[in-house]
Amino acid sequence: MLLPSGSLLAMMSFAAGTFSAGASGNPQFMTLQRTAGVPNNPLPLIIYPQVVPDDVEDIASWFEDLFARHLWLPRWRYPVYPYTHYHPNTHELLGISAGSAQILFGGETGRAVTVHTGDAVLIPAGVGHQQLAASDDFFAVGAYPRGMQPETCRDEPSLMMQSLEAIDRVPMPQHDPITGGEGAVTEIWHPLLHR
Repeated sequence: MLLPSGSLLAMMSFAAGTFSAGASGNPQFMTLQRTAGVPNNPLPLIIYPQVVPDDVEDIASWFEDLFARHLWLPRWRYPVYPYTHYHPNTHELLGISAGSAQILFGGETGRAVTVHTGDAVLIPAGVGHQQLAASDDFFAVGAYPRGMQPETCRDEPSLMMQSLEAIDRVPMPQHDPITGGEGAVTEIWHPLLHR
């Protein structure tokens, strides 16, 4: 099954260089290739720029409420680890709650993205991520689908086969975690599953 043409164009917007998530209101997509120690995932990473309404004062609580309503349980408020890591057994959802950060997605050959307060990022299982730099006030809310306990792996080639098997078993979210219904997950991830 082919991707919708508009979505394909959005994926192609990640051609080269560093991307700043706050630059566009439409979801952006990034596909990442497997490296020696990071499995990544055929499902694209989804960046939702500036999803928080302007009048929200407590952004972290707003993200926690939104995520919980859509069955993604908030688990932490913290910056992103400063080393490459991934979760082979679950997808991860970030709500950027304060400041900004440059995060490398995909491992050492991946792509650096600058995220800003109000952005959300859906990281597919197995996709490496690492905080490269951040403002002093930066932190995110991290959430996982209900019932999932994240396992954290580092960039380790000996874990590759085990991680790939775990990624294959991760359930597909039924709805988009930001809209709670149709959205980037149903329009992009679901068709890829049925190819």
